[in-house]
Amino acid sequence: MAELVYPPVIGVARTMFKALDLRFDIQGAEHVPARGGAVLVSNHIGYLDFVFCGLAARPAKRLVRFMAKESVFRHKVSGPLMRAMKHIPVDRAAGMDAYKHALSALRSGEIIGVFPEATISPSFTLKNFKSGAARLAQEAGVPLLPMALWGTQRLWTKGHKRDLGRNHVPIAIRVGEPMTADPAEHADTVTDRVRSRVQDLLEAAQRAYPVRPKDANDTWWIPAHLGGTAPSPHEAAAMDRRR
Repeated sequence: MAELVYPPVIGVARTMFKALDLRFDIQGAEHVPARGGAVLVSNHIGYLDFVFCGLAARPAKRLVRFMAKESVFRHKVSGPLMRAMKHIPVDRAAGMDAYKHALSALRSGEIIGVFPEATISPSFTLKNFKSGAARLAQEAGVPLLPMALWGTQRLWTKGHKRDLGRNHVPIAIRVGEPMTADPAEHADTVTDRVRSRVQDLLEAAQRAYPVRPKDANDTWWIPAHLGGTAPSPHEAAAMDRRR
């Protein structure tokens, strides 16, 4: 079936990237499989992360179907677009429907995008990963594709105002080699392996990031362990519990 909505949305996104004069540093896009199913697994630090994950798959001419919270699909603007692009709604009270939908898509050769932290990390460090991505890959017989993003939190993230001005923000994207998900391996072990790989990719993106804070007020997007003023993982966990 022809893709009537996804390609024009990509065109709009590219126009936005150009208008914002974003500076992309993408490495490893050649690891995105040209055909067949895969579970794309990324860290989650900003509201626009799905756009940037999808961008890394474009050289392979792949469209990523993301699993996203069901409330996004109820929005009068984003809802029709999300459905038309064949993204998958996740109702946390009835997650098995989303799981079955994603499994079917993987078996038909789609790439499914998953943020296994389940929500944006306010500390900009990796939270614990849910095991659903690993279980999907195991049951569908497809690889896991690890990915890390850095810099996207500076555009729009939880607890901070959007900054969509022409500020030349660098965006670093790292894609790792596909990882096998042996059905004989425990899903938690597979999850630990892919989380460790995403951590490696994240650290590589952070080391290569070309921007340093302008002043003491510009350290909010940097993790505490790197000298920034973002909440520590412990503080972020307490914030999540309060929410």
